[in-house]
Amino acid sequence: MKTLILLGLTLLCGVANADEWTRFRGQGGASAGTASVPSSWSVETGENIAWQVDLPGRGVSCPIVVDGSVVLTASGGLDETRLYVLAYDSRTGRQQWSREFWATGRTNCHDTSAVAANTPCSDGERVFALYSSNDLVCVDLQGNLQWARALIEDHPGVGNDIGMASSPVVAGGVVVVQCECQQNSFAAGFDAATGQELWQLERPSSANWASPVTVTVDSGKPCVLLQSGSDMTLLDIRTGEPVWDEPVKCATIASATLGGELLYVPADGLLAIDPQKAELDVLWQEGSLSPGSPSPVVGDGKLFVINRAGVLTCADATSGDGIWKKRLAGSFWATPVIAGDKLVCVNSKGEAFVVSVADGEIVGKPEFGQDISATPAVADGGMFVRSNTKLWKIATLRQAALPRN
Repeated sequence: MKTLILLGLTLLCGVANADEWTRFRGQGGASAGTASVPSSWSVETGENIAWQVDLPGRGVSCPIVVDGSVVLTASGGLDETRLYVLAYDSRTGRQQWSREFWATGRTNCHDTSAVAANTPCSDGERVFALYSSNDLVCVDLQGNLQWARALIEDHPGVGNDIGMASSPVVAGGVVVVQCECQQNSFAAGFDAATGQELWQLERPSSANWASPVTVTVDSGKPCVLLQSGSDMTLLDIRTGEPVWDEPVKCATIASATLGGELLYVPADGLLAIDPQKAELDVLWQEGSLSPGSPSPVVGDGKLFVINRAGVLTCADATSGDGIWKKRLAGSFWATPVIAGDKLVCVNSKGEAFVVSVADGEIVGKPEFGQDISATPAVADGGMFVRSNTKLWKIATLRQAALPRN
């Protein structure tokens, strides 16, 4: 195992407990429950901007929020070979620490992406960050390095010119990565505390940017769902052994979404499956619910899907029946987020659409003035949005002043 070269650490102080958003799309469905966000804000006048900070590098990875810290990754330097993990106080925006590494793998990526494309995740004690260079690092909540893996060493050639983007997940003490491209594709599970590889599987040799999703089956066993353009597999997360493996052609960008006890998988539209069963159990399939790049979102019994034409569809999460549609504008990479009675959709040009969950009415159209591909995080009294150069906290003055839980 090649050791990543450490560049530096700046540690300022710790923070108090807070509500959290610990992985790509929060807890799996991109819903913040009863949390709320304002309908309008302005990065020019500062209206409903609790704070903003400049970032040291590019990134389309999403921020996460854990223990009162907003944690995100960035990449910079020549050919984006400098990798960052950064933490900011969620209330003040003050930087708490910065950790830096050198990339050991391939840093080629499309101009619209970045080496910091994969969203980090946390188990509440540690943060796990994967980069397009296939470097996997683990730091504690104070930024201290716990372990690092240069995955390119065990899997030579993995990577592509567009860039990798699948985000890691953690459950049951195991971190899972899904690294799929035209050669040497694999998925692997690592011990969260030590970084020891517990299992690995060969995966289809085809580009895939979808992220794994963790679920718990009826026996209480933690599992992980992997999707690709040729199959869909549910694995025991501790052993890598398949619970079931089916030749279902899934989307390769939009990822499966967990809502309650059901999984909604982008595949010829959308499949609703019950992961509690020992074999694939499809409850319904709806071809009209075909997502583009953003993943489906589920909350309060409703599903939300943005298709390639920028049309937002709301459907019943139980049946897949349509409820309303709304045409937005522009192309979308970021997955929408639900906050209370609003759905926030941000297109690739940084134009936001604040949509009423009830009827699809657009109640606000603020703009960031920068390209945005990262899904926002909603936690700790606000919404956190990042571009290649900025991180903002969107919140009313009242929200920003509320005490942490």
